[in-house]
Amino acid sequence: MSRQVTPRYLELAQALREQLDSYAAGDYLPSEAALSMSFGVNRHTLRRAVDELIAEGRVLRRKGRGTCVLPRPIIYPVHAASAYSKTLEHMGFSSEAIVLSKRKRAGTAEEAQALALADNEPVLEIETLRLLDQQPISLISHCFAERHQDLVQAYKGGSMRLYLGQQGVRLKRMSTLIGARAPSQRDALHLLMPRHTPVLSIRTLSCDADGASFELSNSITRADRFKYHVISGEQHEV
Repeated sequence: MSRQVTPRYLELAQALREQLDSYAAGDYLPSEAALSMSFGVNRHTLRRAVDELIAEGRVLRRKGRGTCVLPRPIIYPVHAASAYSKTLEHMGFSSEAIVLSKRKRAGTAEEAQALALADNEPVLEIETLRLLDQQPISLISHCFAERHQDLVQAYKGGSMRLYLGQQGVRLKRMSTLIGARAPSQRDALHLLMPRHTPVLSIRTLSCDADGASFELSNSITRADRFKYHVISGEQHEV
């Protein structure tokens, strides 16, 4: 029985993975010519190895500049009381949210059911761009029933949960649905990412202290930057 031989470019990719531990996010790898000489391989083999790391979201090839080391994915704990901004700040990151748009529109059938909309009651939608250490990470659509307009209309950015808490509304996550898809051209432009890299899609329904549904949010997050750790059971807010 013949022994399966690992292709040289995959062996080289593994060697490069191990070397990445000595680099910081934003650093550049040596030139392809230098790496080819260091490993004793041709440029074609070296490029195939680097392509493996690019596909994994570990590095990014920038035209005219070289191959840049990307930040490692952030593992974000998801539980009933988790608050995005506060959790990330405890993890040592700076987080901010910029309002991109506010609009009132007809609700979909899904939104009408989730938010318990009255007949013909519109939805107030606020779209934000989330920045992490000043780099775009997520696009979030916050949807509320129009009857809550007086509470949410004055929101101008930052943590939505913190803002609502200041208005006397303490939210708790009721459900979270996580999926994946390709980003649209608009998504990719806002998140400064290539269109071939997938995004995580997160649908979250949150209720108020009385258990009544209050916010339905739909977010897309760079899958190369984020991993979600879903924690079951009662948890304290962090």
